[in-house]
Amino acid sequence: MSIPFGEIPGFPRTSVVGHAGRFVAGRLGDRNVLLQAGRYHVYEGHPGEIVAAPVRLAATVGVRFLLLTNAAGAVDPKLAPGDVVLLSDHLNFMFRSPLIGPVAPGETRFPDMTEPYDRELRVLAMEVARREGLPLTEGVYAAMTGPTFETAAEIRMLGRLGAHVVGMSTVPEVLVARALGLRCLGLSMVTNKGTGLSEEPLSHQDVVDVGERAGKKVGRILEGLLRSLPGAPSQSTGAK
Repeated sequence: MSIPFGEIPGFPRTSVVGHAGRFVAGRLGDRNVLLQAGRYHVYEGHPGEIVAAPVRLAATVGVRFLLLTNAAGAVDPKLAPGDVVLLSDHLNFMFRSPLIGPVAPGETRFPDMTEPYDRELRVLAMEVARREGLPLTEGVYAAMTGPTFETAAEIRMLGRLGAHVVGMSTVPEVLVARALGLRCLGLSMVTNKGTGLSEEPLSHQDVVDVGERAGKKVGRILEGLLRSLPGAPSQSTGAK
């Protein structure tokens, strides 16, 4: 079953190339899966409640594991386009949260962020990557509002603060997911080197092209992970 965002009350259409903007529900093995094809971004001008709306809807229909993917630029000079990074933590340089305001139903006011990306799920992802023969390293994701790519000075700053990759998404969804008690895992597809680490100018089309290639690696990791998730097979999983 496939439902475009535009057909869901309160959900606007997506506006970014490469983001279809729809939910696809089905089964993968013995798991119920709700796939979110595309997402909303802060840089599109959406308020926090719209950016987080797909996560809240997913939780409402029974999703308990949230597996997030994104395209990211390399802050760590050792990373190259096509690499995949398992997120261990993040830096919120959007300086805003979709949790600001009245507490939404089912959410906690002060969610614990000791491990926003579930340790057990990260161990499982590493095991799957080893079985598949896929290189996978852990790293910290820095979230910026965009829509400009970062300057060379910003990339140097992020590196000194502990970031390995940088992007314009994911963190708002994780904040809401943790407030809802969802267990999260994040995978970044490195689509380009950050400004100042390469002489090549950055373009969104390059991000899309490299993301499609790296997406095959991510797909293999997610498929293996779904088979290894803890808990009853009937538990739902959301993938973005």
